[in-house]
Amino acid sequence: MERLRYEPFGERLAPEGEAGPRSRASKYLLWTGTGLFWSLVAAIVIARAVFFEPGVFDEFSRVAALAKDLIF
Repeated sequence: MERLRYEPFGERLAPEGEAGPRSRASKYLLWTGTGLFWSLVAAIVIARAVFFEPGVFDEFSRVAALAKDLIF
């Protein structure tokens, strides 16, 4: 009897023989999508660093202190 394998989230994995080889176009599409994703991540992080204003969260700390005083 064949033993079933599962990934950490409970999905059943395909048996080893069913996975076909990837085409060259599929590999290029995967690389392009991955590169686009990480370049967007880098652009967002850099933009946040460039346009960060240190005083933005001062109001939040005041609201948090008020909420803490009201609760405790």
